[in-house]
Amino acid sequence: MKFTSETVSDTQLPKGASDKIFFDDDLPGFGLRIRQGGSRTFIFRYQIGDLQRRMNLGVANERTLSQARKTAEKLQARVKLGEDPASTKAEAKATAAHTFKAVADEYLQDQKPKWRPRTYPDVERHLLTHAKGLHQLQLGKITRADIAKVHASVPGEGVTANRVRVSLSGLFTWAIQRGRVDANPVTDSPRHEEVVRDRVLVPADLRVIWNNLEDNDYAAIIKLLALTGQRPGEIAGLRWSQIYEDSIILEGGDETGGTKNYRDHVIPLSEAAKAIINQQPKREGRDYIFGRGEKPFSGWSNCKERLNARIKAATGKALKDWRPHDFRRTFASLASGGLEEKDLEKLKGRDKELASGLGIAPHIIEAVTNHVSAYKPGVSATYNKSTYALEKRRALEQWAVRLLDIVEDRPAVVVPIKRA
Repeated sequence: MKFTSETVSDTQLPKGASDKIFFDDDLPGFGLRIRQGGSRTFIFRYQIGDLQRRMNLGVANERTLSQARKTAEKLQARVKLGEDPASTKAEAKATAAHTFKAVADEYLQDQKPKWRPRTYPDVERHLLTHAKGLHQLQLGKITRADIAKVHASVPGEGVTANRVRVSLSGLFTWAIQRGRVDANPVTDSPRHEEVVRDRVLVPADLRVIWNNLEDNDYAAIIKLLALTGQRPGEIAGLRWSQIYEDSIILEGGDETGGTKNYRDHVIPLSEAAKAIINQQPKREGRDYIFGRGEKPFSGWSNCKERLNARIKAATGKALKDWRPHDFRRTFASLASGGLEEKDLEKLKGRDKELASGLGIAPHIIEAVTNHVSAYKPGVSATYNKSTYALEKRRALEQWAVRLLDIVEDRPAVVVPIKRA
């Protein structure tokens, strides 16, 4: 049969047949398969040694005839060169299933139910954003040099790059256990030296940040970080179900987002902190206080960039690099013994007094910040189970007065955040 628009459309199954292939007179192996029920597809059939191979070329009609013929001609040329196109296609399909991206997607889905809520987005970002250069590579062919290239490309001071390295190692370990690869190329790959941050915000820093915040979720989060000394992720992920009359209660084993160190933690709320939380609107069907949609607040970078621009416009100069986590270190320093002497002596006037510290005991500071204390070692840690609830509340109330005194440059008063 000579394939034309008419023959492709008009040819019918012989009476009593349920499936038949008609071959083109001009191109060996190029066929039209018609099945009972009306299905029509172009195929290409060829032989490699004693094996008969057949490949589907798609739906057959007058519009697809020309393209199907061209495809069949290319396949025939490959067969004449001794190639087995069907086998190559099957190998390519199997290979695609073992690319870094394909395996990473499978790994993330498999591990998601086992990870804490804050772990998943971090590992997802590490594998799908920072390691994007590996996505099209075969997992088993990725080398230590490839890993090192990804590691070197991650911006920052080394901490994030090393976290990406850990996530990559976790993926390869999982793949080894499932027989996808035989070795972990992350092993013995280089690590960055991590820069230990020691930035403590002085009164002028606190004042300029606080007073240039916009009226949004980010502003409320930053102010709560400054008032409570807690971890940024824990405040950004606060839920209404964790708020009680005058405290935040974070459960260490809470699968919906507990504390970083898995220890239950009660955060007493000063009047200033309560005022900020009470100003937040409640959204029907949403437990998270900050952010939108189904996830907690995540717009850190954009909001900080806008804030830094506002600060520069207001003061005429950029503020020295700072991070939301610096408020935690600032609380711990200024609520206890104050700034280091060398830094304190650089301050003038009232700021020097405000940065001199409140004298709150170190073990109370660590109880407030939910830090595993170095002040209750050995026998003390075994027998002293006090959480210092009263002392924590007094400390945070005292700190709120000091902080508002700093940022408002006057004796502390509670001023609720104004909302548009």
